[in-house]
Amino acid sequence: MLLNKKRIKIISFTLIFITIFTFSVVLAVEEDSVYVWASESEAINSITGTFESETTSAEITEEKNTTETTNSLNLQSGGAVLIEQKTGQVLYDHNMHEQLRPASVTKVMSLLLIMEALDSGQIALTDTVPCTEDAAGMGGSQIWLEVGEELTVDEMLKAICVVSANDCTVAMADYLCGSQEAFVQKMNERAKELGMNDTTFKNCHGIDEDGHVTSAYDIALMSRELLNNHPTILNYTTIWMDTLRNGESELVNTNKLIRNYKGATGLKTGSTSVALYNLSASATRDGLSLIAVIMKAPTTKVRFSEAQKLLDYGFSNYQYKTLNSRDAVLKEANVSKGISEKVNLVFENDVGLLIKKGEDKNIEQTITATENLVAPISQGEKVGEVIYTLNGEEIGRTNIVAESTVEKKTFLTLATHVYQNWFCLLRN
Repeated sequence: MLLNKKRIKIISFTLIFITIFTFSVVLAVEEDSVYVWASESEAINSITGTFESETTSAEITEEKNTTETTNSLNLQSGGAVLIEQKTGQVLYDHNMHEQLRPASVTKVMSLLLIMEALDSGQIALTDTVPCTEDAAGMGGSQIWLEVGEELTVDEMLKAICVVSANDCTVAMADYLCGSQEAFVQKMNERAKELGMNDTTFKNCHGIDEDGHVTSAYDIALMSRELLNNHPTILNYTTIWMDTLRNGESELVNTNKLIRNYKGATGLKTGSTSVALYNLSASATRDGLSLIAVIMKAPTTKVRFSEAQKLLDYGFSNYQYKTLNSRDAVLKEANVSKGISEKVNLVFENDVGLLIKKGEDKNIEQTITATENLVAPISQGEKVGEVIYTLNGEEIGRTNIVAESTVEKKTFLTLATHVYQNWFCLLRN
């Protein structure tokens, strides 16, 4: 056995030397280019693979804006808007910048700040939050917390999302910022960052207060931010019925669409005698996510029916088309003068857009790439791009990049490469 091992090692080192010498000769006479990929244009239906999109370009959707602004749906509400969640594109506008009282839809911003604190690690779902005197003294919708009573952040979120608990909202505001006033200041700062120019918050719960106003459009903005960047909020906004306090407190969602509308994902109701009936309603079907906002509806029945009317309008007329997904392999390319002879070419970014139903048949892709792929090539290095057009107009593009690094053939890299391969072989 010992003799056999020595013979194997001698043969191995001999082969390594021969291989390196041979590759060195080949390297000296190898031609500069062996890979040619001409430009091509083809229908989007011929794209290979199944892709799922995560992000998109707002600039694309702005150029293709087809907003309905004539109130063809005959909405009775004081203000309304329908947007596509991924892009933020407005699909239907009815007085969407009218400043109105939001009532408990205010809590969308409160929830956003809570979720940002959670996702940043500032707080945890298992943290216990005490009820302050400020929180216990709240009126309106609540779960009747007592001063000093403690619930976890998880339980607080459930109460806020499902039954719009004012006491839990204030308790969370006090827990995060020390006071409701400090929390409200943070709400207004965050609103400004989001471009909510129609909004001034005076409290974190939505009980009527002079100067506490927003618009349907601004509600859509903060709803979109919450849903896109903190999707775990759906663990709470999609609850229809649940309990707290070991089953003693029953919770039933104030958003009836959660039970009655296909694909409903949330988000928040609100009503007072002055604000009337408000709703931020979100839903997803077949990869298309929509947010419909209704403000100052005359009755609770009207707010739900008009939100459903907006959502139906969106799902009937639009679709979200994924053109490619990041890191999806487009094809394998040949590489000259490299340690590896092949490299996968992948898309650098996701590309997708909102279009009217049926328009996807008119989308074309044009692929261009460097004709000669010659090592060295770095991971992520641009080697081409793909451009998408609809009826001759550009609607999106992304770079095509190398999935991995391909080192150039040199005596040192060849020696290292061959040695590593033989070492693995001997170990096996």
